[in-house]
Amino acid sequence: MANSYFNENTLEELIEEIQYVYQSDKRPWVIGYSGGKDSTTVVELVYKMLLNLSPKKRTKNVYIVSSDTLIENPLIKIYLSKMNEALGEAAKRDNLPIKSVMVTPPVNNSFWANVIGRGYPTPRMNGTFRWCTDKLKINPSAEYIRKVIKEESEEVVVLLGVRKAESIARKRRIEGRELETRMLNRHETIQEAYVYNPIVELTTEDVWDILLGHDGGKTPWGTDNSELVSLYADADSGECPFAGIHAGGQTQSCGNSRFGCWVCTVVKEDKSLNGFIKSGHRELIPLAEFRKWLMSIRDDPEYREKRKRNGSIYEDKEGNIGYGPFTWKARQMILSELIDTQKKMGYELITVDELKAIDEIWDDELDLSRRTLVELYEKLTGKRLPWHEYKESLVDEDTVYELEKLAKEYEVPFDLVRNVILSVYQTKNYSNQKIMREGIDRLLNQQWLHHEILKEIENEDK
Repeated sequence: MANSYFNENTLEELIEEIQYVYQSDKRPWVIGYSGGKDSTTVVELVYKMLLNLSPKKRTKNVYIVSSDTLIENPLIKIYLSKMNEALGEAAKRDNLPIKSVMVTPPVNNSFWANVIGRGYPTPRMNGTFRWCTDKLKINPSAEYIRKVIKEESEEVVVLLGVRKAESIARKRRIEGRELETRMLNRHETIQEAYVYNPIVELTTEDVWDILLGHDGGKTPWGTDNSELVSLYADADSGECPFAGIHAGGQTQSCGNSRFGCWVCTVVKEDKSLNGFIKSGHRELIPLAEFRKWLMSIRDDPEYREKRKRNGSIYEDKEGNIGYGPFTWKARQMILSELIDTQKKMGYELITVDELKAIDEIWDDELDLSRRTLVELYEKLTGKRLPWHEYKESLVDEDTVYELEKLAKEYEVPFDLVRNVILSVYQTKNYSNQKIMREGIDRLLNQQWLHHEILKEIENEDK
């Protein structure tokens, strides 16, 4: 095998190196496990190393951390959940200090809470406003690492499936971060963490040789890597960042095609999702159709506000007003299409907890009736959400109608009327009335209300 690590070394020697690093200090380990071939190789090698150690030498915990963005490709999520559970059960059986966990973003900061709740435009292919990876994947993993640091030790070691063989540029980035020990790198964002890349010298062929060429493809925790081979055969895939470090040395985004988010709008074509469909998983077609539709409305002026969420306005070089968040109409439309797709799939695409979080965001920012989401859900599904009966209107329908009429008559933007009512309601119980006044002042002085006169003043000054 040309350029193979195993031309000069053996698998046993690699496991011995991992054992040496494990026993060299008391810092617990955290393994970023995506279910892909590289991270699976790391987990398999560490598991075998621990099995080879006598129980008294298994002195510190190994946390195997998987990340569920809540918008994972259903096939990958099912596979990853199964592996996560199998690892946990096998570790108990083998008396290994392994804890297998799945981390998720907070429901009020999930993809749908941000897109449908707050109106965030979906991430772009050209790299601007690419907010998803940090919020959905990196931050939850990093938060878990910090939890381990707080509860267990002053420092941890994070293990990743990073390999120099992927590219020359990546090789240079990896070498640039290596410490004198040539074993551990400083973590890029967590000061109390170091990074160990046990398979950094392996080629792709080496990785597959470990996964398939030993023990008949069986993992030490009792599953079969032939299922992983099938997933790779069905999808063009890579691996995504874990806690701020990407396999390619980047932290901004997953990019390209990979195991992961079925609704990813960072790429023009989701080769992974399409690959699964072409290989026979036609049940995923509704996901591809929804993704295509969502991308089609992203830059449609009908569905975008002409101001940012903070009320400010920006212009492009030609003087055109830039787009802000999705309109409330668009957010309701996206939710409707998503629930319709969920019904077609027979698979949960948005959780009840996420719906609750979106409902609370709408209550705070948009919905004077406070019943839009629960009634829309009942209309679409024929079922009621658990809190349906407890939702009371802040302003009844007839009053909203009268307010809209008066706003039009006196040429006052109804959005401003609504926002003032919501602001007063949210601050009414504060004993310090200054808080209420400041909230109203902020609303009355937002840029979008005074854009024309500010523009005139700006032009006069030129």
